[in-house]
Amino acid sequence: MKHHNSFDTLLADGELIRATLPAGDDLAFHHSLLCSLVLPRRPVPTREFLRRAGEGWLHVQAGALDLGDGPVLQPLPYGVVPRLALIRISTIARRSKSRDVFIGRSAAEFLEMLGFDKQGHRYCTLRRQLHALAACRMQLGFRGRTINESVIKRIDAWLPGTHSQRSTWPGSLLLDADFFDELVRHSVPLDARALHALRGSALALDVYVWLAHRLHRLNHRPLWLPWHTLKGQFGHEYTGKHGLGDFSTSFKLGLSKVLMVYPEARVCVQRGGIKLRQSPPPVPTRTWLPVKPISLYTSPTITP
Repeated sequence: MKHHNSFDTLLADGELIRATLPAGDDLAFHHSLLCSLVLPRRPVPTREFLRRAGEGWLHVQAGALDLGDGPVLQPLPYGVVPRLALIRISTIARRSKSRDVFIGRSAAEFLEMLGFDKQGHRYCTLRRQLHALAACRMQLGFRGRTINESVIKRIDAWLPGTHSQRSTWPGSLLLDADFFDELVRHSVPLDARALHALRGSALALDVYVWLAHRLHRLNHRPLWLPWHTLKGQFGHEYTGKHGLGDFSTSFKLGLSKVLMVYPEARVCVQRGGIKLRQSPPPVPTRTWLPVKPISLYTSPTITP
């Protein structure tokens, strides 16, 4: 029953997206490099993570955060929450053109921004993943060039309440200057309604932002991607004898969800992989104001 309800909801969201262009709060923005090189989807037992996509790669290192009594080691961020939090934070920064990002008056307000309910376990997940995201360090590489990124420059820890004191919510955070500059120059517009519809699956979110960035950049020749190439980019956690088969099954399910809310995406599953064709972006260029690039270096288009 839950599966059918989810399917019906996706269909309804897809119909709405077909009928109306995104505007106002429907517009979201994401860092272009992180559309192809994504965070882990599941817990990682080590303190570092490497993801490859064609000639590009992402290396994430877990960090530490001061929680009031000195540094406390944080895990690597993973799953849906840090993905949506990073997109939401990037969207606020992109709209306001400010590194100083207001993330709500309370954790409940920020959860609402991310499209989640206010159940108790949500607060625990948000606290853990927000701290992990704030503490981590990233390196991105492409064809001999390495970019060192720190997403969040400064954040106050979200400390739990005690019997004599209320919990402390950061309220705002400061983005790293280089990350912010690249975000303003090379951000990828997304439909927030699609993100909301896909919030139950980290893989579906990854496929959506990848296609949003990739499809309209293709030339008129189709691009064929075999399953083993896609697994190298999206299926780090699928291992063992049946890893490729399990990944292709999960990817096809995630892709079917994405195509419901990105109806103009021209993607078809074929034996052995998928074929991409040039497609309009989910957010037409005329619905948002582009920013003229003034970067000292241009963010590469990573294939696939």
